[in-house]
Amino acid sequence: MALTATAVKQAKSTEKQYKLFDGRGLFLLVHPNGGKYWRFKYRYAGKEKGLSLGVYPDVGLATARERHQQARETLAKGIDPGELLKVEKVTRHLAAADTFEAIAREWFNVKMTTRSKGHQNRTMRALDKDLFPALGVRPVNSITAPELLASLRRIEARGAIETAHRAKQKAGEIFRYAIATGRAERDPSADLKGALKDPKKKHLAAITDPAAVGQLMLAIDGFRGTPVVSAALRLSPLLFQRPGEIRHMEWTEIEWDAKRWEIPAEKMKMKQPHIVPLSQQALEILSDLHSLTGRGRYVFPSARGASRCLSENGVRTAIRTLGYDNDTMTPHGFRAMARTLLDEELNYRPDWIEHQLAHAVRDPNGRAYNRTAHLDSRAKMMQGWADYLDNLRVQATSRSPTNNGRNL
Repeated sequence: MALTATAVKQAKSTEKQYKLFDGRGLFLLVHPNGGKYWRFKYRYAGKEKGLSLGVYPDVGLATARERHQQARETLAKGIDPGELLKVEKVTRHLAAADTFEAIAREWFNVKMTTRSKGHQNRTMRALDKDLFPALGVRPVNSITAPELLASLRRIEARGAIETAHRAKQKAGEIFRYAIATGRAERDPSADLKGALKDPKKKHLAAITDPAAVGQLMLAIDGFRGTPVVSAALRLSPLLFQRPGEIRHMEWTEIEWDAKRWEIPAEKMKMKQPHIVPLSQQALEILSDLHSLTGRGRYVFPSARGASRCLSENGVRTAIRTLGYDNDTMTPHGFRAMARTLLDEELNYRPDWIEHQLAHAVRDPNGRAYNRTAHLDSRAKMMQGWADYLDNLRVQATSRSPTNNGRNL
């Protein structure tokens, strides 16, 4: 009598294993530990043989019958279904060994062992995030230049131009390793010269290497300028808004209970109101400064009079005083710093980052997101960013216990 789905489900384990037959050699083997295994008993070349068809409940009765029928059809052609399955497994294994991901991981283990742990982590995250999703399962020798370009275009689309260039470079190294080991014939990345957007110009200079950022945070801590300039400088990396927006900050825009800075539309480049969640570190800086400038309009008043905000050269000059020239770091560079590290090091969603940068971000229907979109997630991101900067500062302290802050 043929099995039913209910009978299979209700089959109980006993002290000894037993079989429930479905017919024509198909049966369910029930183990004492409760495991249920589909088996096909058949004869080939005069010998009794068995074939595993899966484990219940991952493989149900209907699927087991389909696999049983396929095995019987193979047997009818004079082919041993058990041997055919072994060949297919070997073939899949060999094919998997030649995929882009398999070769990339092999390349990583061979070539990256001498690099710093941070460089290794950044490289593997870039592979996992940007190249493996589209190219990982593809045979490395069949990947074309347009396929690789499509993956790099997706990186460009989120504004990470430098990341796209680095991904292209790493892909090229992987393809050349595949050529050297006899699993590819050419490097398609060589055909993409000039296909990507050019990296940002130097006037948007920013520090994006984590170790160098840690040194910058130490230098900022050592700054010995006026309290107003010092606070503006310390808040710039935490908030990463446009320099003009920061220096025009007003006390009425700070929502202490909600822990956020609400910027009105008329102050924004895109003419849309913007919300900046404030980390605990940012709130502490603002709280300390409030005792000095809280009675006035501007959070960062000019030294020439409280009716005006801090000069556009205030933070810029402070950065120069710390020893960073215009080709290394600018006030605007804190934005590029945050965008790069939030994406590449902390792996936050690109739309959260772009929204927090007050860039034009649209939903799948092409409509602009309102100012409160993803606000809770962005608040967690801003706190995570502040904590990350603290951690980089601690790491830099262990490497260089002194800093070179000078008076302004």
